[in-house]
Amino acid sequence: MGAPVVDPLLKGIDMAIDMTPTLLWGLLGLAPLLVYIVLVFRDVDILPATAICVVIGAILSHQTLVSFGAALANGMGSFLALVGLIIMLGRGLGEVLNATRVSHTIVHRIIFTIGVDTEKKAMLGIMLACLVIVGLLGTMAGGNAIIAPIVLPIAAAVGLSRSTVGVIFQAVGEEALILGPFSPPVITLLGLTKIGYGDMLLYVSGPVALITLAVTWLMIQRIQRRTRDTHPYEQTEAIDSFEPTVQSRRATAVFACSFLAAVAYGMAVKAPTSFVIVIMLGLSLITGFVGGLKLDAILKHIINGMAGNVGLFLLFLLLDPFIVFVEKAGGFAALSTLLKPMMAVGGKPAIVITGGFLGAFGISGATVATLKLLHEMFNPLLARYAVSMFAWSLALVVATRVNNFVFPGANMVSSLGFAESDDMKSMLRNGWVVAGCQLGFLTLFSVIFA
Repeated sequence: MGAPVVDPLLKGIDMAIDMTPTLLWGLLGLAPLLVYIVLVFRDVDILPATAICVVIGAILSHQTLVSFGAALANGMGSFLALVGLIIMLGRGLGEVLNATRVSHTIVHRIIFTIGVDTEKKAMLGIMLACLVIVGLLGTMAGGNAIIAPIVLPIAAAVGLSRSTVGVIFQAVGEEALILGPFSPPVITLLGLTKIGYGDMLLYVSGPVALITLAVTWLMIQRIQRRTRDTHPYEQTEAIDSFEPTVQSRRATAVFACSFLAAVAYGMAVKAPTSFVIVIMLGLSLITGFVGGLKLDAILKHIINGMAGNVGLFLLFLLLDPFIVFVEKAGGFAALSTLLKPMMAVGGKPAIVITGGFLGAFGISGATVATLKLLHEMFNPLLARYAVSMFAWSLALVVATRVNNFVFPGANMVSSLGFAESDDMKSMLRNGWVVAGCQLGFLTLFSVIFA
């Protein structure tokens, strides 16, 4: 009579003893991710930080030199490597648009179509220019670099402060990156979640961008009043504005038509991510030829642009084995085990909210890397609890936007630089208000729709 009772008890104790080391070893598998977070927040460059963590992950997952090499080779054909190539081609397209003055022409039309003669019109014009150019190029630094020389004299002429322009550059640029059809965050998000671009705009990026732009508009009115006299631009006698030529206007028209046709075609045939490679190259060639460039000049501009993002491509190449090694070491499985009790109590909303807040305050670095890491960490829970991909997409978007708004990272600092401002306080003040609104929207959306 005693044996049937004792054996199950002993078996349960043995299982508990076995599970504890397994869980601990699994948590140890998260060490590369934790080291990555620490290094990035200590301002270590993202590429060496990732390389260090890849080596740590290889050791913890017991990789040999042969298997380590195979993992790197597999990374060449990974989704992240594809995104890295697209980013490089986007930089190349940006060089062509700059050489043909298409980017300058677009900004000129936006600014002077509005008829900038008041502070509010100048704010609106700069916001629209930033939204369009950064959305098209898929890079804040590249987009703002093109916009700044054109809009700063206009901002000075109507009395906008450096603080106001800096906040506009960052806040609008951040949202442009989640709206542009070929921007790296959008390409990555669509590839991970498999939702359509139209649905993403309607249910995910569109609402987040609308909230951010509305809040920023209200904030810059206050910032402008407070800094109009303390952080002014030097007044210029005349605005040295760019004047589009007939050729640049023609190239801009052809680029715009080709771009819209490519987007419509891609949405109609539900083209995969790889389709973007063809579009980037096609737009570069078409715009370059119409803009008066020869084939060798176009290719040189593309190559020069791509060369500026080689480091980013290497980063994405290393991220694939980084994630694979953490998974093989049992890190994601252990995290899922730890989060399971909380998910059981909170259900689907808890998964979405946790993912959003973890990304916002716990993971920093390249946006594409953050999206991939968060998705891999929570993917088992997403499948188990059948979480809505719209809600999860919103969590991913909010996570990456909030992180850039609450911490003085590269996007915030570069925006200050392009605006010739040093008022970090105004940037953070707007950033924290925007972040609070975005996180509030994520929480509400998760409770209702997750």
